[in-house]
Amino acid sequence: MKRPALRTGVRWKISIAIAAVGALVAVALSLVVHNSARVSMLDNSREVQMERLLFAQRMYDSTKEPRLGTKLNDPALPRGLHAKMKQGRRATYVEETESGVPDVWAAVPLSNGTVLSLHSKFADRSATIMKDLDRSLIIGSVSVVFGGCALGVLIGGQLSRRLRKAAAAAGRVAQGNTDVRVGDAVGGVVRDETDELARAVDALTDALNERIEAERRVTADIAHELRTPVTGLLTAAELLPPGRPTELVRDRAQALRTLVEDVLEVARLDSASERAELQEIALGEFVERRVGVLNPAIKIKVVHESWVSTDPRRLERILGNLLANAAKHGGTPVEVTVEGRVVRVRDHGPGFPDALLREGPSRFRTGATDRAGHGHGLGLTIAAGQARVLGARLTFRNATPEGIEGLNGAGGAIAVLWLPEHAPTTTGSFPILKLPG
Repeated sequence: MKRPALRTGVRWKISIAIAAVGALVAVALSLVVHNSARVSMLDNSREVQMERLLFAQRMYDSTKEPRLGTKLNDPALPRGLHAKMKQGRRATYVEETESGVPDVWAAVPLSNGTVLSLHSKFADRSATIMKDLDRSLIIGSVSVVFGGCALGVLIGGQLSRRLRKAAAAAGRVAQGNTDVRVGDAVGGVVRDETDELARAVDALTDALNERIEAERRVTADIAHELRTPVTGLLTAAELLPPGRPTELVRDRAQALRTLVEDVLEVARLDSASERAELQEIALGEFVERRVGVLNPAIKIKVVHESWVSTDPRRLERILGNLLANAAKHGGTPVEVTVEGRVVRVRDHGPGFPDALLREGPSRFRTGATDRAGHGHGLGLTIAAGQARVLGARLTFRNATPEGIEGLNGAGGAIAVLWLPEHAPTTTGSFPILKLPG
């Protein structure tokens, strides 16, 4: 079972992390400052309270009357001060109250065994100072959090932009534009792990390009070397006497020649050096004429006529390969529909194999066991390659019979050619490329 995933950007992750750390630091420092200030002010209040009590004691020694708010043997004297008085020591004490404002006590034992004490509330001015200090600490903490968020957005935004540029460049490389360098796309003055990722992707691209080019050269060289002996074989087959063995030899020799030519064409398409020779054509009329020559039995329907700028030879090659695939692996009837710039070829056979729908056409793979199994798997590969030269897109899907759901592929296979609104230039680039869907 697939677990749900929460998608967030690097920018916000960094912002949240910095804000969280800033909040923790601000809270910790605020608590330390608050407690330190409170302890310091309480200590100062205790010292002032003791000085007042000592002054009152001197007056008591002279007048024998408690003055300045002092009391003799006050019954409310805290227990902690009682213990100090029994030891004959003067002391101060801070007693917390429900109101939150502590009482500050000071007591001193007298020579006659009595205790002279003085207590008062924590100074109003000190409480006001503490409130102002707490307010300042809260404002400072909030400012630190928001400042951390802003800094995180700034730092994370820069990193996120670099990563998005790297991803976009890697996507263009994956689409076949091997001239794109991820390192150049990332740019920037400060070097970090993003540049290491870009260098790794560029190195991987170079290695894959070298391997693909080596395979393409080997394929092209083998096909070139085979072309001469295959041509000689065909010529020799023409000199054989008439008969069934001669027909078999000629048929196999012709099949071998077709395979060699297809392999050469695939090698040329892989080299990305092919360029379209553009002409303005009426797509519906062109398809009707070419399909009628290839197979007059195929049903053709032009829903909407459209003029396109494309290469007729390559377009005819695509149509021929799609129709050949439908005739070889599909089932009748085969239908061709033209709607604007879109050409659909449908058969009523078992449908495309799942591997082709997932991964696209692959050379020398003819499909699943439920297909006819003939051919070399180059027809659709060549069609897709020619479509790329035209700037078009070739898609594959299976149809489902009307009234039947869940029976994938039983309604036949559908190949759809989407021609672009703007044709490729002579350099192979596309000024504006708009593909339906």
